Amino acid sequence: MNRIRGKSSLVLGLTSLWLLLNQTLAPAQILLGAILSVAIAWAGANLRPLRARVRRLDVAAVLLLVVLRDILSSNIAVARIVLGLTGGRKIRSGFLQIPLDLRNPHGLAVLAAIVTSTPGTVWAGVSQDGSILTLHVLDLHDEASWIAVIKQRYESRLLRMFG
Repeated sequence: MNRIRGKSSLVLGLTSLWLLLNQTLAPAQILLGAILSVAIAWAGANLRPLRARVRRLDVAAVLLLVVLRDILSSNIAVARIVLGLTGGRKIRSGFLQIPLDLRNPHGLAVLAAIVTSTPGTVWAGVSQDGSILTLHVLDLHDEASWIAVIKQRYESRLLRMFG
């Protein structure tokens, strides 16, 4: 039932996008959009055999709030650096190696999205076995605190979400 609802919402979304892009509600365009949407949903399902399964939506909601707060504070911190409002403190950027316990590919993808969407940090790569994350930080002063932020604020919640 959940797979059908997921596919039907994808078909509905793609059809709506088709109609929006074509700026029409003509019956022929609705039919064409629906046919294309069904074909794309079917092809996409066959190309992606590994399904994401979030076990804890409550943890996901808390993580979302944490990430939004971190994005806001990072925007302010990066703006201060760009505007030169650092109080004479030297800015030192650098790469950082963070050991990961998270192996779930969907969890790693969410972690990559979090890191990339937070100003001042860039996901630079992950080791072949997924055990080491390489992160570039704009203002890197305390490596241990960055490791703690990634592991405690993000990775621990992602581990509970994706198991």
